[in-house]
Amino acid sequence: MTISGCGVYSFTGASIPPEVKTISIQFFFDEVGAGPPTLSQQFTEELRDYFQQNTTLQLVDFGGDWQFEGSIVGYSTNPLAARAGGSESFEDADVSGQERLQITVSVSFINLYDETKDFNRSFSFYRDYDPQREPLTSNEQEFVDEILEQIVLDIFNATASDW
Repeated sequence: MTISGCGVYSFTGASIPPEVKTISIQFFFDEVGAGPPTLSQQFTEELRDYFQQNTTLQLVDFGGDWQFEGSIVGYSTNPLAARAGGSESFEDADVSGQERLQITVSVSFINLYDETKDFNRSFSFYRDYDPQREPLTSNEQEFVDEILEQIVLDIFNATASDW
């Protein structure tokens, strides 16, 4: 069996037009400052690495055929459900049974070859956890890794996979 085509398909699911050769991904600043101090650098590097590993696009500092910029605009933990306390004390009854860590990234994407694909959009993902069994203080980096991995995949799918 032979595979032929116009050069817009790859085995990673990417559908990048053949005229697109370069990509520039600017540093994503952390606008909220609530997460780990390396959050901006981690996200930026993960996005760059993912595109380099899953496409043939050459990473350039500025002016790529595809251009990404943006910032981390949300980092929050919120209770999802209350757990019934073992005593009649009001404080015990308000112990959170589930919490959610959520990260939101605002992305501006410019496609120099097809401006109909340009967008300004937010990507968000979360990780639910039980603070009694998985305290955020000891699991935060693991949760952040999971969340950023999904956000990077969502950005890739919105651009290179045209989803």
